[in-house]
Amino acid sequence: MAEIDSELMYELLKRIQTDVADIKLGQRELKAEMNTIRGAIVTLHQDIHNIHTILARHDLRLDRIENRLELRELQEAQARFEHQP
Repeated sequence: MAEIDSELMYELLKRIQTDVADIKLGQRELKAEMNTIRGAIVTLHQDIHNIHTILARHDLRLDRIENRLELRELQEAQARFEHQP
């Protein structure tokens, strides 16, 4: 079995330290990417909320238009039965 001396231990510790530094760098990069993705998701949620708001306004407008059309149709139907001079 090879003898373990302080120089071998030093080299092993240096390699471990380098690997840990690489892992920390990778972790920082992943955190940055996750923050970017989180920001994109927040933006998508805001866009979806805006679309729902616009659709709700259009729905209200269509309801008002339909109500007006029904009133007009009702007046036209009623006018057919009224006596015209």
